[in-house]
Amino acid sequence: MTSTAQAAPLRHSKAEDALALLSGTALIALAVSLFQHAQLLSGGTAGIAFLLHYGTGWGFGPVFFLLNLPFYVLAWRRMDRAFLLKTMIAVALLSVQTELMPHLITFEQVRPPYAALVGGVLLGVGFLILFRHRASLGGVGILAFWLQEARGWRAGHVQMAVDALILLLALATVPLVQVALSVAGAVVLNLTLAINHRAGRYIAN
Repeated sequence: MTSTAQAAPLRHSKAEDALALLSGTALIALAVSLFQHAQLLSGGTAGIAFLLHYGTGWGFGPVFFLLNLPFYVLAWRRMDRAFLLKTMIAVALLSVQTELMPHLITFEQVRPPYAALVGGVLLGVGFLILFRHRASLGGVGILAFWLQEARGWRAGHVQMAVDALILLLALATVPLVQVALSVAGAVVLNLTLAINHRAGRYIAN
């Protein structure tokens, strides 16, 4: 017979959470660097940050950080405070790391298909680490959750609509080949999450 202590999920320590936020955002920052080098983009708030980065030359990190600020107002009333705090820390870490990356690593040549595929895997693993420690990168996901709770709109549909709009806007500033490869990268990202992020396979929280 399984005891209550054995059945109870294991909780991560604060040190484990801190290391997870740092390592998860480090992988995502590396993926962002690969995407920047190949002029690719992603969905959600990061996709908007990529568009502004390519269109204006503003740094991805500061733009991504500022874009997330309005969503925290929505999250403050609707979401778990511990989750929100970890998300805010993760966003800040990613913003800083993406600005530091050019001083830490440079790419002489990266084929765009490789950047899309490997970048998608890195994004997936990075997000997986954050999700398993009850954190995210905020942004459009928070808005989608709020609209689902307040208006009854399905969060997945909202996210899909925003991503589709980002792709349409990208056609005005990014070559079609890069847009297609960005879609491929998104598929790899979601496959990575679908294969590895399933209920019952990981019980710590």
